[in-house]
Amino acid sequence: MQALDAIVRRISAMFNMAAAVALIFMMMLTVVDVALRVGGHPIVGAYEIVSLTLALVIGLSIPQVSLDGAHVYMEIGLDRLSPHGKKVMMTFTRLLCIALFIFMGYNLFTVGAEFRASGEVSQTLRLPFFPVAWAVGVCCFLECAVFVLGIAKIWRE
Repeated sequence: MQALDAIVRRISAMFNMAAAVALIFMMMLTVVDVALRVGGHPIVGAYEIVSLTLALVIGLSIPQVSLDGAHVYMEIGLDRLSPHGKKVMMTFTRLLCIALFIFMGYNLFTVGAEFRASGEVSQTLRLPFFPVAWAVGVCCFLECAVFVLGIAKIWRE
C-alpha cells in the first residue's frame, strides 16, 4: 500500500505542477490579450485556449487537492457519530465518490473517443478536444486511487 501511496502522490504532484503552469499560462495569455485588445490587435483564439486550459487546470489539480484535504468538508453530521460510525460513514462517502469518478472518467474517455472519431475541433484555431477530455479522464481515475488510499488511511487510524 505504501508503494501505491508513493506513486499516487508523485503523479498527483506532477499533475498539480502541470495545472499550476497551465494556470500561469492562462493568466499571462489573458493579460496579453487584454493589453493587445486596447491597441486593436487581440490574440486570435485566446478564448478557446483559455477555455481548454481551464479544463486542464481543474482536472489536473483535483487529485492533489484531495490528497491535501483542501476540499470543502462538512462535519455537521459526523460530529454526532461514534468513532466507528465516522469511519463507516467516511468509507461509504468515499466509495460513492469512487463510483462517481469511475463513471466520469469512463464517460470522458468515451466522449474523447467520439471527439477524435468525428474530428471535433475548436472553431477558430481548430484545436482538438479529445486530448483534454482524455487528460481529465485520467485524472478522474487517479482520483479513484486517492479515495482508495483515503479509505485505507481511515481504517489504519
